[in-house]
Amino acid sequence: QVQLVESGGGLVQAGGSLRLSCVASGNIFSINAMGWYRQRPGKQRELVATVSKGGTTNYADSLKGRFTISRDHDKNAVSLEMNSLKPEDTGVYYCYAEIPPVSAIGGLYNAWGQGTQVTVSS
Repeated sequence: QVQLVESGGGLVQAGGSLRLSCVASGNIFSINAMGWYRQRPGKQRELVATVSKGGTTNYADSLKGRFTISRDHDKNAVSLEMNSLKPEDTGVYYCYAEIPPVSAIGGLYNAWGQGTQVTVSS
């Protein structure tokens, strides 16, 4: 199975920047999309950004221009650069990786990290 480990969360002042990283390990044959979700206090888990295997990115509309997602295929990693952070960005950020099947028996699934806390103070 594939495991994901996030890092980089922490406390930052409003207007500051933070970079989250996620590294996949385990029995990796291939990874399709990778990305980030977040869960803010009192809100449903929401999509932050994704990047496909081919490099196509997708962002939540409210985050475009402030957040940047990127991949390092050699390291099976994805990162999220967060700029101009706002208190409303506070929440737990979760990394995911879409794992394709490698045979007719297997099936597509998403691997998830445990989450990393991001707190933005005013």
